[in-house]
Amino acid sequence: MTMDEIIGFAGGLDGVLALRPAPGDGTPELAWGDAFFYYSPDGVVPTTTQPFATIVTKNYPDDETSRLERPGAFRVNVAAGREAFTRWTGHAPRETATAGDGDGAACGGGDTDDTVIAHPVYGPQGWLAVVNPGPRTAEAVRELLAEAHRLARARYERRAEAG
Repeated sequence: MTMDEIIGFAGGLDGVLALRPAPGDGTPELAWGDAFFYYSPDGVVPTTTQPFATIVTKNYPDDETSRLERPGAFRVNVAAGREAFTRWTGHAPRETATAGDGDGAACGGGDTDDTVIAHPVYGPQGWLAVVNPGPRTAEAVRELLAEAHRLARARYERRAEAG
């Protein structure tokens, strides 16, 4: 999967605002080249919620385990919820990963390209990630993005009803 394919899929979901920070648009330089996906049917960047998914193209401070300094490397990050997190990693988000549970990043080892893993920093908050998604994870990435979108939409609708 390419970044453009993922951006096309996620950005094509109902009510999604896809942002791609770039030089000159007022965004921090660190975010340039990345992508952020919000559920925002009015097309306005939400000020009180995080994106439901992101694509990062470089290492961020305290987040180097995915080795995104490699040419062409990127990571898809998805807030797909506790149920999906547990299904993919074998443990709840706030539980510690153990060796052999399929969560190479949390265990500190292994090549995690084209594998669904706990996000190396935001795993405890239920985020999953895929570094360089390919044939093994293409369908999973689409399913996780759709689930994260569904959850973000439900949160948006609950807030709208309450407010």
